Amino acid sequence: MVTIALAGNPNAGKTTLFNALTGDNQFVGNWPGVTVERREGGWREDPSVRFVDLPGVYSLSPDTPEEVVTRRFLVEQRPDALLNLVDGTNLERNLYLTTQLLELGIPMVVAVNRADLLERRGQKLNRDLLSRRLGCPVVVLSAARGTGVAEAAQAAAAAARRGEPVKPAPLFPPRARRALEDVEILASDHLPAAGRAWYLVKLFEGDQAVDQALGVRLALRQRLEVVIAACERDLEDDREEIIAAGRYAFAGTLARRCLTRGQGGQSLSQRLDRLLLHRVLALPLLAVILLGMFWVSICLVGGWAEGASQTLWQGSWTFLGREHLGVVPLLAYGLEKLSCAPWLTALLVDGVAAGVGAVLVFLPQLAALFLCLTFLEGCGYLSRGAYLLDRGVRRFGLSGKSVVPYVLSCGCGVPGILACRTIRRTSCRRLTAMTATFLPCGAKLPVIALVAGTVIPGGWWVAPLAYLVGVAAALLSSWLLSGSPWFPREDVPFWMELPDYRLPPLGELLRGTGQRLGAFLRKAGSLLLLASVAVWFAASFGWEQGGFGDLSGGALSGSLLAGVGRYLAPLFAPLGWGDWRLVVAACSGLLAKESIVSTLGVLCPGGLAGLSLTVPAALSFLLFNLLCVPCLAALAALRQEMASPRHFWFAVAYQTALAWLTAFGVYQVGTLLLRL
Repeated sequence: MVTIALAGNPNAGKTTLFNALTGDNQFVGNWPGVTVERREGGWREDPSVRFVDLPGVYSLSPDTPEEVVTRRFLVEQRPDALLNLVDGTNLERNLYLTTQLLELGIPMVVAVNRADLLERRGQKLNRDLLSRRLGCPVVVLSAARGTGVAEAAQAAAAAARRGEPVKPAPLFPPRARRALEDVEILASDHLPAAGRAWYLVKLFEGDQAVDQALGVRLALRQRLEVVIAACERDLEDDREEIIAAGRYAFAGTLARRCLTRGQGGQSLSQRLDRLLLHRVLALPLLAVILLGMFWVSICLVGGWAEGASQTLWQGSWTFLGREHLGVVPLLAYGLEKLSCAPWLTALLVDGVAAGVGAVLVFLPQLAALFLCLTFLEGCGYLSRGAYLLDRGVRRFGLSGKSVVPYVLSCGCGVPGILACRTIRRTSCRRLTAMTATFLPCGAKLPVIALVAGTVIPGGWWVAPLAYLVGVAAALLSSWLLSGSPWFPREDVPFWMELPDYRLPPLGELLRGTGQRLGAFLRKAGSLLLLASVAVWFAASFGWEQGGFGDLSGGALSGSLLAGVGRYLAPLFAPLGWGDWRLVVAACSGLLAKESIVSTLGVLCPGGLAGLSLTVPAALSFLLFNLLCVPCLAALAALRQEMASPRHFWFAVAYQTALAWLTAFGVYQVGTLLLRL
C-alpha cells in the first residue's frame, strides 16, 4: 500500500482534488478551513494507492489545530510521497509552505492548481524552470475541471515507488547558512537522517516541541543559543524573521521568474470586491444578503410550502375528481384494513407518523436555507463577511473568523462548532464554539414556524426576531465573558485569505444541500423516531385504578410522561408555561431540537393553539428552546472543541442559565405590558 499525502494552503483545492481521485463526495466550500481533520481514501484507478487529505495550513508551525494535525502526520508518520497542491493564482504565497515541505525529505510532486484561471488571465507558467529550482516534478492541473488530475496522481505514485528524497534548495543568506551548519555540528547526535534539514531549521528557530522530541537538554540548547544569538546580531534580525525572510525571498523571486503576468485589466473578483467591500455599502449589502437568505427560506418558500406539506402529510386533497389521503390518514386506513392490533396502530399513527411528520412538513424551508448557505460558501462570500465584521466583533472579544461558524450554525450547530478550529486564539475559539449555537439552526426552524404560525396572529416577525435574539445573545455573552479568567483576551492579528469569486456548479450546490438535508433526515429517521416512540409509550402507559398498564381512553393525566412533566413544571412556571406537556417537549429538545415539535405532535394533536398560551408565554417558550443547551450531537462537538471538561460544563451551565433568565424576563415584562 502506497500512502500519498495531499498538503497545501487553505482553499488551494485539496478537497476537490481528493474527491476527484477517490470518488468521495465531500462538499467543497470556497473559504479557508473547510478541512479540519485528515481524511483518507483509495485511488479509483489503483486501490493500492491511498490518498490522505490533510487540513490546509500556511506553515508547519504548531500554532493552530490544523497545523498540529498536518505537522504530526507528516513528521511522525512520514507518508511515502507528498502531493503539494499549489494555487497558481497565488503562487508566491503558496510556495512559502512548499519550501518547508521540501525540507522534510519526503519524495514530493508539486501540483499547480487552477490552470484554467491562469489561462483566462493570460498568464503562463514555466513548469520546467519551477521544477528545476524546486528539485522535484511539477504538474499543472485544474482540480475543479478534472484536467491533469490523473497525471498528478501518477507522478506522485511514481515518486513514492522510487523513494528518492527531495534535496531542498538553498534559501537563506550566507551568514544564516553558516549558523545552520554550526547548529548541525553541535546537534549532530540528535538529528535523525529522515527530515534532517527540517529538524535543523526548527532547532535554529527554537521550536520547543522539536527540542523535546529530539531530547535536546539544557546544556546543548545553551550552546545552540550562543550560535543563534551571534547570527541574530550580525543580521540585525530575529531568528524566526531570518528564516521567514529567506523563504519569502526565494518564493517571491521564483514566482516572478516562472509566471508571466497577463495584460488584462481587473479580474471579476476585483471588480466585485469594489462593490461588496465598499467602505460605505459593504455592511448594508452584507445585511441585505443574510436577511434575504432567511426571507427566501422562511417567508417565501415557507409561505407556500407549509400548507402544501401539511396537506400531503396529514390531510387530503382532490385531484381529477378523486380524493387522495395524506401519509398519516393513508397509514391509518391501511392498518385498519390489515386488522392490526389497536396498540400497534396507535404506535405507528399517533407515535411515529404524527411525531416525525410534524417535523418533516418543514423540509421545503430547510432545503431552501441549506441551498442558500451552500451557495454563500461556494461563491466565496463567507470570507468577505468575516473580513467585513472583524473590526466590529473584535469589540466583543471575538475574531472575524467567528462569523463563519455563526453563519454555518444557521444550518446546523455541529459544522458551525467544528468550523471554530480555524480560529487561532484558544479563548476566542472556545467562546465562539460556546455561543455559536445561540443562532437558530435548521432544527430550530420548525419550532419557530410552529410558534409563529399557531399562537401569534400575523407572526411573520417572529423568525427575524429569533435570529436577532440569537445574534444579540452571542455577541453580548462574548462581550461579558471575554477578558474573564475563563476566556482571557489574546491579541492575535486577523488574517484570512479572500478567495476568488466563482459560480458554484449546480452539482456542487445540490451535493452540499443534499448532504445537509440528508443529515437532517437521518436524524429524523433515528433520533426523532426513537424520541417519538419513547414519548408515545410514556404518554400511553401509566398507573390507573391501582395498576400499571395501557391507559384507557388516552388519559394522559395519569401517564408516566405526565408524572415527569409535573415534577419539573415548577421550574418553568415562572416562564409562563408550566403545562407539563410543554415541559416534556422542551426536555426532549436535548435529544434533538426537532423533537420538540414531534413531541407536541404526539401530546397535542391540535398543536400549541390548544394550550391557550399568551403571546408572552409563547415567546418565552420559543426563546428558552432557542438559547438553551443544543442537541446531543452539538454537545458532543462542543465537548471536543472545548478540549477542557471545566470549560465544557461552564458552557452548559451558562447556556441553561441564560435561556431561563431570558425567557423569564420576556414573559414577566410582556405580561406587565399587556396589563397596562
